[in-house]
Amino acid sequence: MIDRLIKKGVQITNPESVRIGDDVEFDRIKAKGVAIHTGCKIFGEKTLICEGVELGYEAPVTIKNCYVGPHVKLKGGYFENAVFLEGAEAGFGAHVRAGTIFEEQASIAHTVGLKQTILFPFVTLGSLINFCDCFMAGGTSRENHSEVGSSYIHFNYTPNQDKATASLIGDVPGGVMLNRAPIFLGGQGGLVGPCRIAYGTVIAAGSIYRKDQLKPDRLVFEGGGRGGSVPYTTGIYRSVKRQAMNNFIYLGNLVALMAWYKHVRKQFVGNRFPDALFHGLVDILKMAIFERVRRFYAFCEKLKASAGLYRRQAGEGASAALLAQKDELYAKRNEIDSVIETVLREIDEQGSNDFIALIEQKRLSTNGSYLDVILDLDGREQNIGSAWLQRIVDHLVDEMRSLFPSLG
Repeated sequence: MIDRLIKKGVQITNPESVRIGDDVEFDRIKAKGVAIHTGCKIFGEKTLICEGVELGYEAPVTIKNCYVGPHVKLKGGYFENAVFLEGAEAGFGAHVRAGTIFEEQASIAHTVGLKQTILFPFVTLGSLINFCDCFMAGGTSRENHSEVGSSYIHFNYTPNQDKATASLIGDVPGGVMLNRAPIFLGGQGGLVGPCRIAYGTVIAAGSIYRKDQLKPDRLVFEGGGRGGSVPYTTGIYRSVKRQAMNNFIYLGNLVALMAWYKHVRKQFVGNRFPDALFHGLVDILKMAIFERVRRFYAFCEKLKASAGLYRRQAGEGASAALLAQKDELYAKRNEIDSVIETVLREIDEQGSNDFIALIEQKRLSTNGSYLDVILDLDGREQNIGSAWLQRIVDHLVDEMRSLFPSLG
């Protein structure tokens, strides 16, 4: 395989040090401008490497079943079941795992861990960051982009041992238009999921933030927590409504993103966005959606035992509303999958609408790239597209609230 790739035109600087698995398909590695440096390893029948990709410039790279778009630079680290669209970059020491999507020109510096993370165009993460189970958007260009400062953590695992904790930093209906104010998460800080953060938010460096920030254009900050020691019982869950609703809204945004991919991005399939890359993008997003369903199901599974613990501890003071919410979430947990599948099927069956037709018209008249066309939309056109996607988000949330009416 390595000799064949070299003859094809792939630059492999130290062939004896490079390993390519028997399951890798020869035709899914392009030749033009592709460079594979010393010590790299490539595995997986789904792996796709497009023109202009550079692997391992700073340190060896291992990739497995990744879809690597044109002119992407993966400079060192481990990458599995992830998608990188045109111009994305990852620095030395990256650990990028399943369900992760880098859209155009998104980037991370050195030593960053990601899993089930979606970064919209231009979003930039500094160094020494753990940012799993997040969606982040905001900004308009490489010069005006959302950013996460170095030494930042998204806390995605609770003392109750669940991970129904994904945080929505920005949103899909606004973020796809590439016209929203950037979000800044200051370094040496953290976000305790699940949170929702509005566009224009600046969280000051050093803050551990635990709340939703739904008002845009705010500077928020937290001081050091007051010390103390209080009784605590793992597994009780003294509130479930906020966690459930934030999960519904997060899922609604991912479902809206699927509509965007299938009806808008699909129109740009071509040399800069090959069909195999598009299908990889859809597959990884679907993986991300059902990971969130799985994590929410696991959260609901815990609520039967949680209700019993709560009753014993609270006695006559137990909240009837909280107990009803726990009982309902547990009892109907098996129905969540079918709600999501139904909404995804509705998206597949959707015909054209005014916005989808508008994108097609602009694409054909300008022959522009995806970024060119989206950035060329005027305010009225952007609002039409955002409203369409917001209806999808709201529809999914309404369906989930109908399934769990005790949440109000």
